[in-house]
Amino acid sequence: MNELEKMRNSELADMDTPELQESFIHAKSLLARMRTMSSYDEGYRQLLEELIPGIPESSIVCPPFYCDHGHGIKLGEHVFVNANCTFLDGAYITIGKHTLIGPDVKIYTPHHPMEYTDRRGTKEYAFPVTIGEDCWIGGGVVICPGVTIGNRCIVGAGSVVTKDVPDDSIVAGNPVKSIKR
Repeated sequence: MNELEKMRNSELADMDTPELQESFIHAKSLLARMRTMSSYDEGYRQLLEELIPGIPESSIVCPPFYCDHGHGIKLGEHVFVNANCTFLDGAYITIGKHTLIGPDVKIYTPHHPMEYTDRRGTKEYAFPVTIGEDCWIGGGVVICPGVTIGNRCIVGAGSVVTKDVPDDSIVAGNPVKSIKR
């Protein structure tokens, strides 16, 4: 298994390998070009499709946008990602159709080793994040590695999601607490 496959499979992967560095640099180059454009500018959509292969035509990602690789992001139809979001896609980030992502949302998949001496190296884990269909993720939300948010959920603005959220839930706070089902 190469380091990209390890990273995508939640195994300890070396972030300093050429294949992962090339992927990271490619994404950063595209993102730098995209930051000089609006989502309505000619050429923006082409760069976005190169960054996030397979993005549906009906899905929108507003600049500025930040990610580690881009090819680890899977969006359903009619997904809207507002401005200034950061998706650290070491593991896959999957967002279901008709989901709205507010501005300044941060989705993190990387997870560093717990032992401090191991953190001195270049290896880390990544755990996937999944957001279901028809969700609304409020502005400034932070979603931690390995979290699954079910279908038809609302996450209140400024919340920190550290654990899974079941279908049809409204949650808010730091860490989130159930408000209503």
